[in-house]
Amino acid sequence: MLMGAAGCAATDAVDEGPGAVYDPIEPVNRAIFAGNEVVDTILIRPVAETYRDYFPEPLQDRARDMLRHLRSPLILANELMQGDFEGAGNVMARFFINTVAGFGGFVDVANHNNQGIPFESEDFGQTLAVWGVDSGPYLVLPIIGPSNVRDTAGFVVETLADPISITSRIIDSTALDAIGYGRLGLSIIDARARTIAATDELRATSVDFYATIRSLYTQFREAEIRDGEIEQDIPDIPDYTDFSETESDEPPAIPTPAEEEEVSELPPVPRLDLTPDVRR
Repeated sequence: MLMGAAGCAATDAVDEGPGAVYDPIEPVNRAIFAGNEVVDTILIRPVAETYRDYFPEPLQDRARDMLRHLRSPLILANELMQGDFEGAGNVMARFFINTVAGFGGFVDVANHNNQGIPFESEDFGQTLAVWGVDSGPYLVLPIIGPSNVRDTAGFVVETLADPISITSRIIDSTALDAIGYGRLGLSIIDARARTIAATDELRATSVDFYATIRSLYTQFREAEIRDGEIEQDIPDIPDYTDFSETESDEPPAIPTPAEEEEVSELPPVPRLDLTPDVRR
């Protein structure tokens, strides 16, 4: 499918204009999107609703903290490959603090109450973007959902480079395989549980739910690549000093008493009598 999508890169785009998403295989993507909706309705959403409604929120937060903690080696590698050494330092600090004081990563002590070192997700798809690789055609992957050629390649690389996956291939341990699959399943369920209300609102208010998800995913990835910074074409507004009528920096001259007297000797301005003539 990736080979075919890349081969379609020279064909006509579906959308045109600013902010358009290149989607040359839209019929295929829509078919996979519809299949994902069926799987979500039958399987993923019911499990996610059960997880959201019956698991205490603190346990859900601990699960998310642990999932983020396990990604620390991959995030660190991507920060270094992007040349973001400040971000790499933050990742190492978070990993050390949460490992020692956060019970092995179950509690995000490093960013307790959103005051500290915030979590920043980095993946190989973002790294490819920083290196200048174009996103390529938009793709919808089975179960995983919205993506593109660049992010799909990044996902494959990260799956192969994940420390747990590498260890399980070397040791050939069933327990490690179970941990890997369990982590993947928990990631999907936790992410779905946190987006149920948002996706329901989008589905209810969108004329084309597929196009809405496609646009939002593209904007979300662009924001992640720029670390939350949004590019805007802001006009160059001159400083207020540019509007001065003269080039001189000297203060305005204060009139002398003689000049004030000349002004005061001007003939008085006649006043208009606007009183109505009652005799009429």
